[in-house]
Amino acid sequence: MSISFFAECTVLITGASAGIGREFARQLAPAVNTMVLVARRNERLAALEMELRIINPHLEVFSRQLDLRDHAALERFCNWLDESGLSVDLLINNAGLGDRGAFIDSEWERVLAMLQVNIETLTYLTYRILPSMRKSGCGAILNVSSVASLVPVPHLAVYAATKAYVTSFSEALRAELRSANISVTALCPGPVPTEFDDVARREPQVNTAAAGREMFSVPVQEVVRRALNAVSRDKARIIPGTLVNLSMTIFAFIPMYLKRLILNAQAMREKASFVSPAHPKYEISGMI
Repeated sequence: MSISFFAECTVLITGASAGIGREFARQLAPAVNTMVLVARRNERLAALEMELRIINPHLEVFSRQLDLRDHAALERFCNWLDESGLSVDLLINNAGLGDRGAFIDSEWERVLAMLQVNIETLTYLTYRILPSMRKSGCGAILNVSSVASLVPVPHLAVYAATKAYVTSFSEALRAELRSANISVTALCPGPVPTEFDDVARREPQVNTAAAGREMFSVPVQEVVRRALNAVSRDKARIIPGTLVNLSMTIFAFIPMYLKRLILNAQAMREKASFVSPAHPKYEISGMI
């Protein structure tokens, strides 16, 4: 894939201050004309903006500090976007929030934040930006989901459910928009070495599954490269990493009753490794 496919585009990236979101900005910077970056941590946004201007001195960058759990603030941002005259060609719904641990021990504020960011914010941004894409006659939406969207995951119950929404929403929206020349792609990565897992984990925890996830890990640069390639080729879904892709393909053909046995056994093995936590502060971060 040549990055020139995105030449002169206006791109909006949520969760842009770290992880996958930041890498999207870095890889798109040499080609696009305008970039709108949204994240909660202003100092990281400022540092990224400076880096992007070095990569492409002609790039126009708009950085907006925004807590995506705050719907009123999100609505004001969308109003600003409409009033600015910026027409988004590529929307990357990357921001996501996770929580690793038993649902019964979860903190409701944390659960609600996942529902707000992973589902409500993604849906509302898409809702607000689609009219301008339809008016211009083209556009692309990249929703960052997860392989967790393809199967229920113990200790990630709400997170996996929110990502199942993202994947299903992406597929349905893609079908609706085929005649409008607007493509929709769902990115479903497995483990990616970003700060997401550190933020999602409740402390203190000893996670015995961490070593097993390493063999499925895909570098963030590769995840983003594969995702942008999928958008340029108008693909519906991309699962980066040969091993991850193969594993999920095999898992898809396993009957549900066998999946339940596998998931139950896994949950029992992991049960002893999760210590009941004192709930830490959490952040909006790029998705695994």
